[in-house]
Amino acid sequence: MTAHKTYWLEHAWLDHRVEPGVALEVSADGRVAAVRTGTDTPPPGAEVLRGLTLPGLANAHSHAFHRALRGTVQVGSGTFWTWRETMYGIARNLTPDTYFDLARAAYAEMALAGITAVGEFHYVHHAPDGTPYADPNAMGEALIEAAAAAGIRITLLDTAYLAAGFGEAPNAHQLRFSDGDADAWAERASGLKARDHALIGAAVHSVRAVPADQLSTVAAWARERGAPLHVHLSEQTAENEACLAAHGVTPTRLLSEHGVLGPRTTGVHNTHLTDADIALIGGTGTGTCMCPTTERDLADGIGPAVRLQRAGSPLSLGSDSHAVVDLLEEARAMELNERLRSHTRGHWTANALLTAASADGHAALGRPDAGRLEAGAPADFTTLALDSVRTAGALPRLGAETAVFAATAADVRHTVVGGRHIVRDGRHTLVEDVPSALASAIAALRS
Repeated sequence: MTAHKTYWLEHAWLDHRVEPGVALEVSADGRVAAVRTGTDTPPPGAEVLRGLTLPGLANAHSHAFHRALRGTVQVGSGTFWTWRETMYGIARNLTPDTYFDLARAAYAEMALAGITAVGEFHYVHHAPDGTPYADPNAMGEALIEAAAAAGIRITLLDTAYLAAGFGEAPNAHQLRFSDGDADAWAERASGLKARDHALIGAAVHSVRAVPADQLSTVAAWARERGAPLHVHLSEQTAENEACLAAHGVTPTRLLSEHGVLGPRTTGVHNTHLTDADIALIGGTGTGTCMCPTTERDLADGIGPAVRLQRAGSPLSLGSDSHAVVDLLEEARAMELNERLRSHTRGHWTANALLTAASADGHAALGRPDAGRLEAGAPADFTTLALDSVRTAGALPRLGAETAVFAATAADVRHTVVGGRHIVRDGRHTLVEDVPSALASAIAALRS
């Protein structure tokens, strides 16, 4: 690869170590052409990025329309199930146009937080009464275009959502989620096409939302395409209890029996698991996407992430409902949650947590070559300020610790995707006023 542009990184996280003075050359096709360490001064013509540069972060689990709920669902008591009723109200008002506007703004917020790729767990497929749009994938296409407009990559995880519960037809809120059966879902999803910034994957919403005899259809669709497959798994104890009553096995066992688990599959949340469940997930190489800020917001519980990883399940991170959009906070929260539960510290190193937020997250989204600052990888990276009120005084050689345990999304100064500056000096280069774009898009859903 021939260098097209050079960035000079004051400090860079390379292969679990921090190096000062790194020249990173980017080719015309948006990949890293070379990485040169020990460059004390910027090469002539290089673009200088002061601070600590990390590989671009991967948000492995997103529901873009949930961004409209932030700050509006905290009054009074309740559970996940009462929160869900409010969520349905926002979903009811989405159209392809309003979804594009909201997702564009939400994805721009992610870019401001150093996120260069998102896994969009997408199930709002049809008009509110369940009637398909003229383009059956109009809603999915809106999300793909929104990611392009915000300058980030997307893996659209087109989601099968066919039932309200075990043996229950979709309710009025869920009509627009359902294709009727898994064969019809597969036919529609097959119309989606990948492009430079977008991959197409699949998802099983949950074992309660896809009948057991149709799980294998979704799994086969993903397997035939070598596509990532995600599934909400054991987020709630009520789901486990209902699955045991309907099938006599846990959700994890049910997924295993129907061929859903495996190294291309990621279970999202994986919160309420038995010892046998953990062994099944780890033994099949199924990934785990933890979403700590959402899991605490919805009072879901703390998943057994340490045990899952030790069993062989790669960890990734997601912002899910977007109560917070900050992958550094997700990484920090995973460790701090475990400290609260175990009364001990140091379950993961900062390097391991950054890997979950970057390389392993990208791999879960079907991009195993991303999340590294090395030759041949996509030129996707983000730079954190080391002179903010949160990071001032940090030792550069302890950059991973600073990133995870001191910095926040507010410290992101630059985000580069495919060699192109998407965030420069803390401002989005494609969406001029992200707060206004968010406010306008959300207001449109409340009118």
